[in-house]
Amino acid sequence: MLLSSTEINAPKQANTHAASQHSPQHPTRETIILATNLNKSVGSGEHVLHILRDLELQIQAGERVAIVGSSGSGKSTLLGILAGLDVPTSGLVSIQGNAFSTLDEDARAAMRGQTMGFVFQSFQLLPTMTALENVMIPMQLNGHPTPMQTAQESLAKVGLAERMQHYPKQLSGGEQQRVAIARAFAAQPAVLFADEPTGNLDTANGEKIIELLFKLNQENSTTLVLVTHDIRLAQRCDRVLTLQDGQLSEKAYA
Repeated sequence: MLLSSTEINAPKQANTHAASQHSPQHPTRETIILATNLNKSVGSGEHVLHILRDLELQIQAGERVAIVGSSGSGKSTLLGILAGLDVPTSGLVSIQGNAFSTLDEDARAAMRGQTMGFVFQSFQLLPTMTALENVMIPMQLNGHPTPMQTAQESLAKVGLAERMQHYPKQLSGGEQQRVAIARAFAAQPAVLFADEPTGNLDTANGEKIIELLFKLNQENSTTLVLVTHDIRLAQRCDRVLTLQDGQLSEKAYA
């Protein structure tokens, strides 16, 4: 997950005002994700590793934001904190104006189920469940009124109408990631987090997944936050943020 220095030129420090400065076409969009003075450290005593240092981030509703950086820079850690899968050592994450990182684990899980979708590099499909069941189960857990119908429609949108009853081991890598994307978008989340969504795919399947991800993102007006080492994928986003030395900097692409 290395990013060459030539791809990051003259970055400027990202702060809580950066989103509005780079989204002139939507100047009045609400802030959906706000991170303030975010710190994350692991270890103790002389062996403390500071992963995030007073990090600031503001993302507006409907934005597509890529987070890039070298391997081990803390990209996935940051994504996990924004999504409430981890908590910061200090600082605050707010979602849709509500304090999020200070909630207990059950409350964070409830908010995730109501507002967020996820696409992971390793697909995260349950091997004993069919494609249809894998898409249905998050909606069932969150009390969705029509989980089967919605899952069927979502799988049809990603081209898997004929593969709904297949198990993950019966699907190709590209098909498994399409199931994961169908699951992520099925309940129409306000925010979709994607962690290296093409990392386990060959170039051809990776390109198809990229096209599908951005097509559904546009159709659903979802806020997209993705971690990637693929600069081509990053450049499809509205903003590209580089995580280095625990802080974010922004690079504008022509």
